[in-house]
Amino acid sequence: MVPDIEYGIYNNLESVKQIVDDKFAAIFVEPIQVEGGIIPANKEFLEGLRMLCDEKDMLLIYDCVQCGCGRTGYMFAWQYYGIQPNIMTLAKAIGGGLPLSALCAYSKASNVFSPGDHASTFGGNPISCALSTVVINELKSGLLDHVKDVGAYFKSKLNELVKLYPNICSEVRGFGLMLGLEVKITPKTIIDSARKKGVLMCSAGYDVVRFVPPLVITKGEVDETIKVLNSIFSQL
Repeated sequence: MVPDIEYGIYNNLESVKQIVDDKFAAIFVEPIQVEGGIIPANKEFLEGLRMLCDEKDMLLIYDCVQCGCGRTGYMFAWQYYGIQPNIMTLAKAIGGGLPLSALCAYSKASNVFSPGDHASTFGGNPISCALSTVVINELKSGLLDHVKDVGAYFKSKLNELVKLYPNICSEVRGFGLMLGLEVKITPKTIIDSARKKGVLMCSAGYDVVRFVPPLVITKGEVDETIKVLNSIFSQL
């Protein structure tokens, strides 16, 4: 819907180079494509985008709305790669359940906005902002380590299912507590069966079961989830 936008192919740097010229202002990218099927960026792809933006004086903008605020075990997913953007967008988790979004700017983009430049009816809502400080402090107080630990455990258990049921599932993608299980059947079949057994999950893309549990999930709860999936897969 936004005019003057061109699309490259994710994780294909050459496809981006072919469409970028000196008129471009910025490149937008998710460090992990979420709705597309939990597809992490290749480090070489992000490095290439960073170099391209520096070369042509463009801004590199990361969409961290879903992969920010601790979801990956890092405060922001791009920290996993160590490749900093000029601008980062945040929302959802930063509000801890209340509506809130934010735009963070670094380096040459940091002085673009001045107070009063951008108006918003509910911008800076004090209740949402107060709750966001609680979220951030919780993440900084050890929760990120928990996400990395339990996320790695969850991923290892999903990989075991891939080995047990190669006719049903083929790959596990993502890191932290943003994981996707690529399946060879309709995800809805698995999701509906899991719901009947008391476990909620959803899909991403056309062939991926998505796992984005609360960041406080325990290894015991992961085991319960794997037990349910194992039961469903064995019946299939």
